[in-house]
Amino acid sequence: MTTVSEHPGAPAIEEPPDTGAADPGDRHRLTALQGLAALSLDAMASVAYGPEAIVLVLAAAGGHGLGFTLPVTLAIAALLAVLVASYRQVIAAFPDGGGSYAAAKTHLGRRSGLVAAASLVLDYVLNVAVAVTAGVAALTSAFPELYGDRLVLCLGVLVVITAVNLRGIVDSARVFIAPTAVFIGAILTMVTVGLFRDGPVSAAAAQGHASVLSDNATTVGALLLLKAFASGCSALTGVEAIANAVPSFRTPRVRRAQHAEVALGALLGVMLIGLSVLISRFGLQPVEGVTVLAQLTDASLGHNWAFYVVQFATMILLALSANTSFGGLPVLMSLLARDNYLPHVFALKADRQVHRHGVLALAVAGAALLVFSGGDTNTLVPLFAIGVFIGFTLCQTGMVIHWRKAGKPAKALLNGFGAVLTGICAIVVTATKFTEGAWLIVLALPAIVLVFELVHRAYGRIGEDLGLGRVPEPPHRDHSLVIVPVSGLSRLTCEALNAAVSLGDEVRAVTVTYADAEDRAATAALRRDWELWNPGVDLVELPSSARTVGRPVAEYVRKVYQYHPTTRVTVLIPEVEPAHLWQRLLQNQRGAVLAHAVRRDTDAVICRLRFRIAARRRADFSPSGA
Repeated sequence: MTTVSEHPGAPAIEEPPDTGAADPGDRHRLTALQGLAALSLDAMASVAYGPEAIVLVLAAAGGHGLGFTLPVTLAIAALLAVLVASYRQVIAAFPDGGGSYAAAKTHLGRRSGLVAAASLVLDYVLNVAVAVTAGVAALTSAFPELYGDRLVLCLGVLVVITAVNLRGIVDSARVFIAPTAVFIGAILTMVTVGLFRDGPVSAAAAQGHASVLSDNATTVGALLLLKAFASGCSALTGVEAIANAVPSFRTPRVRRAQHAEVALGALLGVMLIGLSVLISRFGLQPVEGVTVLAQLTDASLGHNWAFYVVQFATMILLALSANTSFGGLPVLMSLLARDNYLPHVFALKADRQVHRHGVLALAVAGAALLVFSGGDTNTLVPLFAIGVFIGFTLCQTGMVIHWRKAGKPAKALLNGFGAVLTGICAIVVTATKFTEGAWLIVLALPAIVLVFELVHRAYGRIGEDLGLGRVPEPPHRDHSLVIVPVSGLSRLTCEALNAAVSLGDEVRAVTVTYADAEDRAATAALRRDWELWNPGVDLVELPSSARTVGRPVAEYVRKVYQYHPTTRVTVLIPEVEPAHLWQRLLQNQRGAVLAHAVRRDTDAVICRLRFRIAARRRADFSPSGA
């Protein structure tokens, strides 16, 4: 298990290499099949909006433009093969995960690694919003009356996915295996049946909806084809997720992750090509308000129960494809935390190998994007693609250097070709969608890198102050003084003094006094009771003109340091721990206020002593003699 030092800025301890030996934590990790279900839903589900993105661009050139759907898809499938081969090698080269981040950091330098990490963060966060909105769009295509409630439906789906992932990635994979199998079976069945059709069986889904096909275009330019290729490459999103989350697999992790990656590429390629063949075969035209996949289902299977089964399966998988982000981003954030680019809390794991802080952070960011977009898929897909292509390009470029160092120019040439294609896609999508919201990514990417740098510098300064990496001086004993704030005599006071005399060479009890008549009477009563009790500890009165507790105690501690600078001061704050959670509402939070003031204004050690109150037994309330 990855461990992180308790001290901020401490260097991370690397995970042991994959030796293939049995790992006691494997029951909370993924098999190859579970990995396919948990980490490839994004890529699988992208067949619902990838072909549509191609068709919508080519529709600008009219019916002649739609004829290029299959060639563009074949080019995308070729790039998919390059990416799968590349990420299969990334898995072997970086078994600790990280994917594009690890490859870019190792071969292109620290700054390039941070750019890749930032692009992955954007990719994963946008994927959550895109997946959920696309799933709800499939539902509203079948049931148009729900269109006005799409934002509420999106947020509800996000809550469910977050709750499942908080239980662990294995549990989420088990839940999602069945929907994944149903979706893949439904798409392959639709494609197979459609190939035997001479024409569309039904067009009921598109009736009454306006076509978005251009009527006055007659030529298809290279720029339009390039734009269609770039838009259709949104279907490749999620190919990198398995490489990012290799530590989530059971041993042998590399082999299992590679099997999952190859299976993903094969299934995705078959589905993309099959759908594009049906688009050309049926002469499909994109319309407003109905997805291309819904029209293909209608044309292939008819507007019957099978149509609704496919739509429902698509909706489920599209919505659940957000799980890819929940499986990949928390692992990436843990790696960034280990490298001191994110707060170390993101490197912590719960009992079920869950990075819960990463899961919750992703859920909050996804919810914010859903609210921002109003649950509209088309608003988010262009933004989604940019981050994906940047990560692809950096990873491919890093692998070119990797293969050149290994003396394998053929593989380097293949990755170089992939880097050129994905780089062109990133430029084309950014340029064509800049005014439609892509400028947000242009600003967000360097902003995230800046955040990484600021966190890293902060940890560097903390590490310098703590002297990390240097052998400290031998420990020595100083005179210790324990200060115990009290407000009255009770068992709590007695327990606090017992603990104090066990901790320090000298103990002083302090109480804050006020000038009001009733407060003076209470102070006099405390002084009298203290003298009668005679615990062997001095009671120091701290007069205060303001109704505050923390400031007088902090000022007293400062005076102790002023006159005795070598004394080690501990402020021991006794507090009651109630038997029931609701009883905390009855407390005055005096201890928290005191601790905050002393911590803010002094260098004293804060010790909060919890006195637990057990629930009364039934016998305590029994009549005498019972």
